[in-house]
Amino acid sequence: MPELGLIGPTYQSRSLNFDAQRTINLYPEVNETKRGKSVAALFGTPGLKRLLTLPGTGGLRGNGLYTASTGRCFAVQGAAVFEVSSTATSTRLGSLLTTTGPVCLADNGLQLVVVDGAYGYVLDLTTNVWTQITSPNFYGADRVQFLDQYLLLNRAGTQQFFWTSLSGVSFDALDFASAEGAPDLLLSLLITHREIWLFGATSTEVWFDSGDLDTPFQRIQGAFVECGIEAPHSVTKFPATHYWLGSDERGAGTAYEAQGYQPVRISTYAVEQAWSSYATRADALGWGELREGHAFWWLTFPTGNATWCYDIGTQLWHERSYLNPSTGTFDRHRANAHTYAFGKHLVGDWENGKIYELDLATYTDDGAPLKWLRRAPYVAADTLPWVFHHTLQVDLETGVGLDAGVTPGSDPQVMLRWSDDNGGTWSNERWTSAGPMGQRRVRALWRRLGRARARVYEISGSDPVKRALLAAYLESEVATA
Repeated sequence: MPELGLIGPTYQSRSLNFDAQRTINLYPEVNETKRGKSVAALFGTPGLKRLLTLPGTGGLRGNGLYTASTGRCFAVQGAAVFEVSSTATSTRLGSLLTTTGPVCLADNGLQLVVVDGAYGYVLDLTTNVWTQITSPNFYGADRVQFLDQYLLLNRAGTQQFFWTSLSGVSFDALDFASAEGAPDLLLSLLITHREIWLFGATSTEVWFDSGDLDTPFQRIQGAFVECGIEAPHSVTKFPATHYWLGSDERGAGTAYEAQGYQPVRISTYAVEQAWSSYATRADALGWGELREGHAFWWLTFPTGNATWCYDIGTQLWHERSYLNPSTGTFDRHRANAHTYAFGKHLVGDWENGKIYELDLATYTDDGAPLKWLRRAPYVAADTLPWVFHHTLQVDLETGVGLDAGVTPGSDPQVMLRWSDDNGGTWSNERWTSAGPMGQRRVRALWRRLGRARARVYEISGSDPVKRALLAAYLESEVATA
């Protein structure tokens, strides 16, 4: 039987007649040996395993999880700052003057600095003394980054960035510089490979530490990028390069990878079309997750209620979602912040004080169903004659059910439905078993599927069991008249 093309990314076009693919809570992985049962597979994304619940009010602030250079883990929930221990306990250390909006944290090994846009705060990592920054030469900041014993910050509403004293958190009125290669304002900054990327709305300059104690930071000649940033907190560093949601004088809403000093587009037409439907993209939050050889760039849109992930290795996009129990629809992922601490990927819930571990062996979202879905490419013959669909078989890992009597999960189910009118309407759901525990010869198979000129198949499931999809095979027949 011909292969259906089950394995792939999300690519839902502006016109569903063109392409309607979706991949939710699954990610593609290519077989590097090229000798496996299939050349690629879809694996389930990690579930949420609760580590602890912070006792404060509100959710985790955007990008409000941070692991310091000393190994200590910190979390910002509403107006409260906590330390999180490896034993799943929390200690409140300080308070902020704001309760919502993203934050940024960085440390120099001695002090931790937290900025929330209007204000700044310092935690002495030796004494745990928490203080607000009251220096008249501190101007508020959205971003703070460490370089060569300095902490660098942007001055909102200007072209300026400024910095602390060496190995300290005092400020001098003369310790600032301006990104003036273009007239746009400085929105964000990132330190990567000991270079300072200064992002404006339509341009980016790259600076470095010259070693001069009077004017330590200077522009790298020729390192000027004709592209800025749309979402200041989207920029994310990886070992080889960094990524951001960009904008320039001609438009916005494109994701970029830095290749040297050149921005290279990595978003697709379909992904960009989805982003264009959001009321704003400027509040997007970005972070990185390195796991089992995959490097995922998360990009979550609070206003857009959606979360996207880009796999740097495969260069494919997929969606990560939470199944809303009230509406039965996919919402953005619960994560509003991420850090890697104590050998675990930790994320903080945007709505409450829960901190979870992203765990591949957990198949629920903190007990709630973790639904996966794959919508495959169109099945159609040239000139669109009738095609009779006899049998569809999905090759997936079967026999992974839970102990007998455990509901759900003892007899995990896979759901199939299809659309014959380009995604306008869908068939009734048809369910089949993926096999109780140990029944690995079970086949996920559907028969007598009718006819269509062009059809889209969708399969999904939510049982709390391992998910691995290898391929789908369709037995069909093209009408001769």
